[in-house]
Amino acid sequence: MHININWYDFKNEFESIRPNNFSYDGLFALFEYLEDIEAQTGEPIELDVIAICCDFSEYESLEQMQKYYPDYKTVEAFADQTLLLPLENGGYVIQQF
Repeated sequence: MHININWYDFKNEFESIRPNNFSYDGLFALFEYLEDIEAQTGEPIELDVIAICCDFSEYESLEQMQKYYPDYKTVEAFADQTLLLPLENGGYVIQQF
């Protein structure tokens, strides 16, 4: 069984299960990323809010990311290591590694 969801459904699921895990910008970046993956692969992605929250984290700045990953000094270093989604608010969403 499969249900297509839009941005508002996606946002509402996060707000009901993990409301403080991502900012609006971070959540929107994740939604666009996951939609792109679906379009590229032709395979639907199951919405699992908890799994997404375990796989991705949002940081307000490069400096905040460096607190958790001190060996990475630049945005490019992070991008070489993992998926990095820059946000309009100046923050980043990365795939945990």
